[in-house]
Amino acid sequence: MLTRRALRAHLLDVRLAGVVATSREVSLRSYRLFAARDPRVLIGIDPERDWGPRELLALMAERCGVSADPRRTAGQDVIDPDRTLAALDAFADRLAAVAQRRGPVLLGTGHPHRLLGFYVALAEALSAAGCAVLTPAQGRRVDITTRFGLRTYNLDYVRGVALVREADSGRAGGEPGAHTHSPLPVRTALAAAAEAGGPLPDLVIGDHGWACGAGQLGFEAIGPADTDDPALFVGEAEGTVSVAVPLDDAVRSEYYRPLTRYVLNRACLSR
Repeated sequence: MLTRRALRAHLLDVRLAGVVATSREVSLRSYRLFAARDPRVLIGIDPERDWGPRELLALMAERCGVSADPRRTAGQDVIDPDRTLAALDAFADRLAAVAQRRGPVLLGTGHPHRLLGFYVALAEALSAAGCAVLTPAQGRRVDITTRFGLRTYNLDYVRGVALVREADSGRAGGEPGAHTHSPLPVRTALAAAAEAGGPLPDLVIGDHGWACGAGQLGFEAIGPADTDDPALFVGEAEGTVSVAVPLDDAVRSEYYRPLTRYVLNRACLSR
């Protein structure tokens, strides 16, 4: 069993926490865009209160451990590994709760290149515990506005985990899928589940728009987020997102395996 101390060391060694790859400039730009309610950064959250850049910086310092000094505008951002560990514990507790009642779950990612394996392991463990892993709207078209204009994607599932693929990619059934922050895929999936008469998920597990979009619709949602993704932490502060785990969401996929072992052990879902 991976100890908390060993996981903390791993977080720092591979820069999942500590000094991370995300730059301060990128994070601060995201806070300014969120304060202006730019949908590219809101990613499905409709904040109840007005969040200015300074308030967001204070929140991110509290939740992630980034520097609270607004005069620090350059360099690399920092995530406090102890905050990551505390959030992973809360994340695992939500997995344990849904597994105990054998509730249906929906998993999805906008980071398939990096996080697909993490979610697949969770999906398999929850399925083994008796949870229905939902796959609504497979193959459904989703039109997403990107910086390159409107792009058409198809909703797909890899071993129980939702992602989107470019409609003309010719890679149906393959991996890894497209990177996206959009909440439209989860809205499409949840709408299809409702139209079919259910079941609807007791818990949605995902990043970016998967967590924010589901949480905004009233579903319990948990997931990881980087320092330039303030939406999940605002959602957590306002009660829209149940758990937001601060970590770098774009390191090598194998670096997330110790996190998987840790949360599954804590949730009593290891096989």
